[in-house]
Amino acid sequence: MKLDLKLTGCRAITMDPAHPAAHTIGIWQGRIVGMDEQIESLPAAETVDLGNAVVLPGFIDAHTHLAWNGRRTIDLTGLTTTAKVLDRLAGAAGEGWIEASGYDRRIMEVPLTAADLDRISAGRPVYVADLSGHACVVNSVVLHQLPGITSDGWLTENEQLAARSLRLPYSLDEITAELHESARQVLAEGVTMCAEAGIGAGLIASSPLEAAAYQRVQLPIRVQLMVSAYVLHDVAADPADGIPRAIDLGLHTGFGDDMLSLGGLKLWTDGGMIARTAALSEPYIGTDNSGQLAESEEFMRAAIVDGHRAGWQLAIHAIGDRAIDFTLDAVAEAQRQRPRADARHRIEHCGLVRPDQLERIAALGLIPVVQPTFLWSYGDDYSEIMGPERAPWMYRGRSFLDHGLTVAGSSDRPVADGAPLRAIEFMVRRRSSSGRAVGPDEAITVEEAIRAYTLGSAYACRKEHVLGSITPGKLADLVVLGDDPRTSDAIADIPVLATMVGGTLMPQR
Repeated sequence: MKLDLKLTGCRAITMDPAHPAAHTIGIWQGRIVGMDEQIESLPAAETVDLGNAVVLPGFIDAHTHLAWNGRRTIDLTGLTTTAKVLDRLAGAAGEGWIEASGYDRRIMEVPLTAADLDRISAGRPVYVADLSGHACVVNSVVLHQLPGITSDGWLTENEQLAARSLRLPYSLDEITAELHESARQVLAEGVTMCAEAGIGAGLIASSPLEAAAYQRVQLPIRVQLMVSAYVLHDVAADPADGIPRAIDLGLHTGFGDDMLSLGGLKLWTDGGMIARTAALSEPYIGTDNSGQLAESEEFMRAAIVDGHRAGWQLAIHAIGDRAIDFTLDAVAEAQRQRPRADARHRIEHCGLVRPDQLERIAALGLIPVVQPTFLWSYGDDYSEIMGPERAPWMYRGRSFLDHGLTVAGSSDRPVADGAPLRAIEFMVRRRSSSGRAVGPDEAITVEEAIRAYTLGSAYACRKEHVLGSITPGKLADLVVLGDDPRTSDAIADIPVLATMVGGTLMPQR
């Protein structure tokens, strides 16, 4: 046998307990053939000496938004005054909608209003997205098209969705350009697979034809698509099938191939902490606001039960502890009606988890899909609005692992920094960007954090048989690093030297 590629001079951390370290890796037809003595005598068409670099399985981002991340809008990141925002928006090129992103209401001296936006809009509709993805500010042109909504321009959750729906859809050409931009970014950070968290409808969707963009674009990374539960519709299936609602052709989790596949059915049960809409059992500190559920309990429960019955792996957005209570009850009901072994239902975010909820999450076999860099980016703010009792419960690590849960790492890009190494560092250090300790008892080891972004995310995406470790027979997805995260004092700053997908090595530019 002649290998396609032999990587030598490696310090490989394989995440495979049967062969935890390796110095040489053999690759043939996009898969790992063997390591060290297993391939020592085999010739190779190409040999690459990595110069003692560290090699890990490619990082898997189990919850991200590629199209949204790559969208070219006016960037308002860091702006704190109305004058600066309006100056940035003034003179926006083109016709039609003026769109901006990165707005952060929390840091504004005075919140932006529709009247402010009217001053620069020249009759064009204006949509300013809050960085959370759960709120926006619009001008009067947009408000006049939203009968029944009374607002100064600040809209959250379903009202925001109503405003955004006026702009949709984006064209397939626009979406494919956005996907190319995001793929370039994630490859530079060592990410080889992404789970796109909600296409077709809902808060993050770009078009009802969104899946066609992914088929057309042929990205250099692997992608798994979560389909929005809003596209479930009544189907005239045989009553014996017990499937009242599905998407067309009965497609569900698992359809596709190693490059593009269908993942979970994405559902929303509440909002987010940045917008103060995550549903809590007790109010945000200093307010009488406890957030909100995304829809009526009847609507959400029906979507969870019907999605489960139709064979989907459920990916349920639940950030606040009240939303998590609802999620646990609904998943338990779905399993009671139609028991499914190894359903691997997921809680996306799983942001504020009370101690009494941990056992229930474990008993139902749910997978927390966490975004550690939320607390690196926003940990100071989140700690203040949760207070000293609840702050240690946010985006847990150690407690999940101690209860036998598989933890999957993700970014929710572009809401927060998407780099896995940044997230891994936070999971180990549990300190915000200012240095504030956030739930230090939830710290885990470097190896456990790496596992969350490799095998943990592969398991959450039902891909652990082909991804997540450097193991013979698995796909050759790797990341080459300039230092060992296990011994580095600055994990987030370790350079990513190269990323490999399916045996193709792509040096960073």
